Amino acid sequence: MSTEASRGSIGGTQEHVRHVRLPADRRTPATARAIVRAVLAEAGLDELLNEALLLTTELSTNAVVHAGTELDIEVVADATGLTVTVTDFAAGPIENVPSRPSSDEAEITEVSERGRGLLLVDHFASRWGTTHQPTGKGVWFRLDRKSAAPDEARPERVQLPDELAKTASGPIPSAGALTTLMHVAPEPYADDALADFAAELLGRVADMIGASGGIVRLDRGDGNGPQVLARYGRPPRPHEELLRVPIAVNHPYSAELELDAAPSGYAEPLAALVAERLSLHVENDRLRRADLRRRSWLTFLAEASELLAQSLDVELTMALIPQLVVPRLGQWCAVHTTDEWGRLQLAAATHADESALPELHAVLKETGPESMVARLREASRTGTHVPLGAPMEGFAVPLVARGQRLGTLAVGRHQRHRHDPDEMSILEDVARRAALAIDNARIHDERRRVAHTLQQSLLPPVLPVVEGIDFAAEYVPTGDAAEVGGDFYDVVALPDGRWLVVVGDVSGKGVQAAAVTGLVRDVIRVLVGDGKPLPEVLGRLNDTLVERGGGRYCTLAFAAVGRGRADRLDVELHLAGHDRPVLVGADGNARFVGSGGTALGLLDSISSPAAQLSLRPGDALIFYTDGVTERRRGRELFGTDRLRDAAAPLARYSADVVAARLRATTLGFSPEPPRDDIAILVLRNDANF
Repeated sequence: MSTEASRGSIGGTQEHVRHVRLPADRRTPATARAIVRAVLAEAGLDELLNEALLLTTELSTNAVVHAGTELDIEVVADATGLTVTVTDFAAGPIENVPSRPSSDEAEITEVSERGRGLLLVDHFASRWGTTHQPTGKGVWFRLDRKSAAPDEARPERVQLPDELAKTASGPIPSAGALTTLMHVAPEPYADDALADFAAELLGRVADMIGASGGIVRLDRGDGNGPQVLARYGRPPRPHEELLRVPIAVNHPYSAELELDAAPSGYAEPLAALVAERLSLHVENDRLRRADLRRRSWLTFLAEASELLAQSLDVELTMALIPQLVVPRLGQWCAVHTTDEWGRLQLAAATHADESALPELHAVLKETGPESMVARLREASRTGTHVPLGAPMEGFAVPLVARGQRLGTLAVGRHQRHRHDPDEMSILEDVARRAALAIDNARIHDERRRVAHTLQQSLLPPVLPVVEGIDFAAEYVPTGDAAEVGGDFYDVVALPDGRWLVVVGDVSGKGVQAAAVTGLVRDVIRVLVGDGKPLPEVLGRLNDTLVERGGGRYCTLAFAAVGRGRADRLDVELHLAGHDRPVLVGADGNARFVGSGGTALGLLDSISSPAAQLSLRPGDALIFYTDGVTERRRGRELFGTDRLRDAAAPLARYSADVVAARLRATTLGFSPEPPRDDIAILVLRNDANF
């Protein structure tokens, strides 16, 4: 390959020249384009770039394909324009580029692959011609800048050969028209950038080929059918000869360019170029909308997951699922769950049109081999989605969680179109999340029932009715109803005719705390049933907890209550690390009584001093756990002083009223659910009162 470059000044005009010899190779058109691009950059003629590259590709491809020899390319640029000459070294007439190039031309641009040849040269060149020498032949073209001399001062174009002139009907675009056409770009921040871009591009190509009108139609596959994306001039009339060019886009989009110009050697290539340009931006629109839709679906799934995760109630979860689906994923939705026999039971259903709910319920109740219920059973049995036919079209998706089939989620089709693959994937994802939420709610409900049953087993079903002694108790479990607390109370008959009142609190929560609580209650009942004195009972219970308590400890309030003289109640009180009870006199005086002792299960030996009390008629002794005094409102505690002040006005009330009022006062202290169990037991002297 030989290269020659020179720069000169002729009459004050600077020229940029390249003269290069290139081989007959498939890469030659690309090299020729690079040379032309470099010269244009040096000369500052970027406005001619598109036309120059297009025509250079056509001529160099023609020489490579038909001459099969080396070729010379000469590029001359000055202040007024560009001249390119391509010369080969083969004998014979000049031939046009074929409509389908060979496989050796893989790197030739798509415009060249269309084979427009000398027609495009005549389209866009300011003038062009041929050269004939003994060693070969050549073709040259000239592109003038827009600011160059007027048309009347330019030499006339060389006439086209007769066989080409017959196909070249219609107006001929001037130099720079392709650049203007290709520089049309969508405004990135416009409200509807694609529509504005298509309208401008349509108007420009219609002006270039002399069309009086045109339309760009776009079907986005959203059920609305083809819509007019851009319109120019008057609408094309059906009886007129029209130029229709499909716009290549991916599913579900389809688009078409329609111009009311007759197909011609100029109109068809330009319309095809415009269609190609539009296809890129329509495809960008499809990808952008698909990305926005995917983001929207991800947001929807995240919100649905959050809502479903917040509900641990089975019935509420069932009712929530259809509300999430309708109308986003379909016109109606029904949730069926399987019972212990595998039969489907309707749990919840909704419809975007409330007036259609009776019809939906009627269809869901129908039986038979072709009924909707039969299709739902098929979906549940096979574990795959099943289409539903008229009158309620849609899909049934199985609800499967942790390998178990929980039922089905049936969703009706949209009002205007059927579910696309993306929506089916989202629907299956919603079904998985809904099934998991239902299963979690069921597990939590079962835990709640187990916790409630276990908690009730640790408390006496009823308190004894004793003449002259009034007992009452209130128990409030922690805010998490699925956890078993360690607070308990009990009233046990002693062999000597007295009654033992027990209020305790085992450290921790859960099954292990419940097991220790049950152990404490059983040991107490066995020991007091054998007639053991209270200090010995506390000592043996401490030994048991040290040995078998698993590191847990327990606080206890022991009170043996018996009849005394003059209708009084004699109370022997022992506190093993427990809060002191409140003694409320019939006269309204409230005070704490008893002496603190050692909690059980922490040390090998304990101390629990006894306090002797005498309750007059109307006096009440209030036992409680730390769930009362440690009830929080922000950083503030309910505290023992507030408890005493709340108990004082309750003098002379019955035991059940005192317990209920203290429970309400404690709970009303804070709007939050209790963090710890609350146990209150009231012992009142009811003799002659």
